[in-house]
Amino acid sequence: MVIGGPCVIEGPDRTLRIASAAAEMCADAGVPFIFKASFDKANRTSGASYRGPGIDEGLEILSSIRDAVGVPVTTDIHEPWQAEHVASVVDLIQIPAFLCRQTDLIHAAAATGKPVNLKKGQFMAPAAMAHAVEKAAAAPGVLVTERGTSFGHGDLIVDFRGFRELAALGVPVVFDATHAVQRPSGQGSRSGGSRADVPALSRAAVAAGVDAIFAELHDDPDAALSDAATQLPLDWLPGLLRSWKAIRTVL
Repeated sequence: MVIGGPCVIEGPDRTLRIASAAAEMCADAGVPFIFKASFDKANRTSGASYRGPGIDEGLEILSSIRDAVGVPVTTDIHEPWQAEHVASVVDLIQIPAFLCRQTDLIHAAAATGKPVNLKKGQFMAPAAMAHAVEKAAAAPGVLVTERGTSFGHGDLIVDFRGFRELAALGVPVVFDATHAVQRPSGQGSRSGGSRADVPALSRAAVAAGVDAIFAELHDDPDAALSDAATQLPLDWLPGLLRSWKAIRTVL
């Protein structure tokens, strides 16, 4: 499975264009697709950075994409009160990595009756995510996403031993291929990173046995309003899908 889309909703037209293109590419490859975009990026490096359209307009856009493109959609929440509102539109609720220990937030997401995707914090040992999974036990399904671990100041690494530890929790494991190559605050007031490293890391993750790939996708990544250094150009996706499927077939 692929979970993908722009980091943040940048208006209805661009978001729909990206969703339609990515969905078609995944359908051609025979790979299930879930569209993801944030209505609010509440953890931007700078308070002056673009955060998104907000919950009301954002959910309206996600709902229109779900209907028009015919794919499941997901987005993240940052406060418990948002869970019920988001659950009325999305098929999967995402808990951001920085908030993966927030008990009330996870409980609220699980109580909606929607599956929950828990992103492992950059500060968390893989085995410690067992507690987050337990907090989400009321949900009908739980996924855990690896997105790299803080390494010194301003960099992340992916420890592939962690995939085995996460799988041992008894839940599907997702590899976040684009956030894993971030360099937090690497460009001063915003994160940097290296999208060039995504193909190799994502292929290695599939070889290590992950169940899904998470990748932020954009039709003009360098002009993106968030995560410009790490979002993938849409035209990379077909080749990546072919390589991921080939490795999965070998396994």
